[in-house]
Amino acid sequence: MKNKVVIITGASSGIGESCAIEFANKGANIVIAARNMDKLNGVAEKIKKVGVEVLVVKADVSIKGDCEQLINQTIAKFGRIDVLVNNAGISMRAIFNEMSLDVLEQVMNINFYGAVYCTKYALPHILKNKGSVVGVSSIAGYVGLPARTGYSASKFAMQGFLEALRTENLKTGLHVMIACPGFTASNIRNTALSSDGSVQGESPRNEQKMMTSEEVANHIVKGVQKRKQTLVLTSQGKLVVFLSKWLPRFVEKQVFNHMAKEENSPIK
Repeated sequence: MKNKVVIITGASSGIGESCAIEFANKGANIVIAARNMDKLNGVAEKIKKVGVEVLVVKADVSIKGDCEQLINQTIAKFGRIDVLVNNAGISMRAIFNEMSLDVLEQVMNINFYGAVYCTKYALPHILKNKGSVVGVSSIAGYVGLPARTGYSASKFAMQGFLEALRTENLKTGLHVMIACPGFTASNIRNTALSSDGSVQGESPRNEQKMMTSEEVANHIVKGVQKRKQTLVLTSQGKLVVFLSKWLPRFVEKQVFNHMAKEENSPIK
């Protein structure tokens, strides 16, 4: 990864921040993007201590123009792009029947269209270097999670888009990887949207029992280096994905019961 250029969206915290630091530790120059400049600048200071170059870009990935500017600024500074990590994401928790459609649209715009927009503008530059496009998805991209209809829809859509992109580019040398971390300790549940679009505010799950964002980042960086197609992390996640192919009804019941145990779960 030495002297390669890596763009990471949603890099102000969690998996995005950890990926930025891990890629930097491997010698890559880093471009970090998110909406919160204060947090981004804090991440940038950590990266600078590693001894690589870093570019900070304020960007809302749900806005096409922001995504285009992210790529343009990267090329202006570094002249190349080797890896794009589509990590920016938002979650939600609400019963579909009780949820405002604005919530689903907002989740889709960030999680799905954000990845589409960034990939669209970055792809010509990545193809020149036979580089990598990474999508940070979820087990929710394999199995529909109750009270997460919008989130699951966005991750299913992202995975379908990236799989099709990979097949389109079988002869171009493009590497496409879909990473599904499973439940990871981060602030994504704290910032999840409720039925009316308000922020949930606190996690309904025990964050201390989850895989850390640093562990996830380590797997993602190694996956890029080894040019893996898919990463399904955590034993629970691998089991759910496997069983969903052969015992879908059984998995549906288990997933329902599991999600219903969350604190203040809307699942009854």
